[in-house]
Amino acid sequence: MNVRNTLIAAAIGTLFTGMAFAQTGTEVQRDINQQNRIEQGLQSGQLNTREAGRLEREEAGVEHMEAHAAKDGSVSAQEAARIKAAQDKVSQDIYREKHDAQTGNPNSASSQRMQADVQRNVNQQNRIEQGVQSGQLTTREAGRLERGQARDNRLQARAARDGHVGAGEQDRIQAAENHQSKRIWRKKHNDRMQ
Repeated sequence: MNVRNTLIAAAIGTLFTGMAFAQTGTEVQRDINQQNRIEQGLQSGQLNTREAGRLEREEAGVEHMEAHAAKDGSVSAQEAARIKAAQDKVSQDIYREKHDAQTGNPNSASSQRMQADVQRNVNQQNRIEQGVQSGQLTTREAGRLERGQARDNRLQARAARDGHVGAGEQDRIQAAENHQSKRIWRKKHNDRMQ
């Protein structure tokens, strides 16, 4: 390790020593931004359904990491760094997929279904972020809700794996998202506060 890296590591270590991070809206806001970018790619035709499905699978992985990190009620600096690195990779992959030669038909029934599902993710993530920001959700509760978001994203990824999201697949996804929506409401309206 050279002197510069040692100094940077020492400064970071001093900044974060003994400090456990509560999950802030930062991770959730980043999830929202990336979901918005996926939806925009579907709407513009820069992403096809299969590409969006792969990106949703990656998002599920990030949300699973967030859930795991928050399960004890706080997110350590090391966990936050791993989450940020995973989010950075998803961001690069979104860019790469949107700027490759593959295109989609934003007006196809399959793309319309995927767009609706991704928009639903954005709405659910916004509700989680609002709960974290207002103190209605504890870090642990937000982590559990992120686990549910990861589950929904995996369903979307499976449905889009073959490049087509059928009506029956969307019905299953919507049922899971309805269940998640109720969980978000219950967690935000219980007596636990941050």
